[in-house]
Amino acid sequence: MVVSPLSQDHQVIQLKIEQSGERLDRYLARVLSQLSRSRIQQLIRAGLVTVDGRSTKPGMLVEMGMQVTLRIPPEPSAVPLVAQPFSLEIIYEDADLLVIAKPAGLVVHPGAGHMHDTLVNALLAHCPTLATGGSDRPGIVHRLDRDTSGLLVVAKTERALEHLRAQFKEHHVQKSYLALVHGRPPAPRGVIEAPVGRDPNRRQRMAVIPGGHMARTAYQQLATLGDYTLLRVNPETGRTHQIRVHLAWLGIPVAGDRIYGRRHEQVAMPRQFLHAWQLAFEHPSGELLSLKAPLPEDLRIVLSALARHYRVHSREIEQLLRE
Repeated sequence: MVVSPLSQDHQVIQLKIEQSGERLDRYLARVLSQLSRSRIQQLIRAGLVTVDGRSTKPGMLVEMGMQVTLRIPPEPSAVPLVAQPFSLEIIYEDADLLVIAKPAGLVVHPGAGHMHDTLVNALLAHCPTLATGGSDRPGIVHRLDRDTSGLLVVAKTERALEHLRAQFKEHHVQKSYLALVHGRPPAPRGVIEAPVGRDPNRRQRMAVIPGGHMARTAYQQLATLGDYTLLRVNPETGRTHQIRVHLAWLGIPVAGDRIYGRRHEQVAMPRQFLHAWQLAFEHPSGELLSLKAPLPEDLRIVLSALARHYRVHSREIEQLLRE
């Protein structure tokens, strides 16, 4: 077995399987006493464990002679959370919570491969007493993908954290996204119901698979722009990458999506065109809050350029560009 540092925050372990017939996660937990079986399963599912150079599953049966490589980042709880002040676009704030417009490119909380410069680090600088709920992700009750912009609600008190988590768990929070997709949906409006789970062939991706978690996404067509369509999308469940996976499965992938989308774009896309536009939920006081994050400048430029190029005059597009 070879153990070597990969970087300041990572370690690489390389070993050869010496006994056949055992589950991979059990074998590694037995020979690597410093790692728990649950930690090993997390690493495997995150694509940080390869067997003969390929990602795999925890339940894979090992064979003698196989080469296993583990890339091990530190557990988030082992890394102190540091306040790092940088600018936040705050849409709403009171004593219980705040709602920000997250920019694209910003990771929400520290994790494997990204331990600093996250939203949590900035939030701790803004509000050092954020509610934790016993976790290492203070204030966080839901997430947005790194390259998705838009509204994110953060709990400042334990009361707010418990109240908001319950609403997200019961799917009582109303979320609307703006998505520019390739092609046309099968109908101007509809609902996608398809189970989402980890892609068995590419463990760092999600996919529509039998036995996945039930997922439901409603959509409404707002405008057509040449070969593209602008949609309003309402995820009624909160699975990882749900909108992107469902739209790709329907044959209309999100424009600019480098994982689930097309390799070639007809126009320059700075990133995936997906924006958490509107959010409505019950405040701990009982008041209903309904908030909106205007389309960010990089996506405005794309939308405006497409509208000019295809000579599209749409009330919905004009309104979005005015906000």
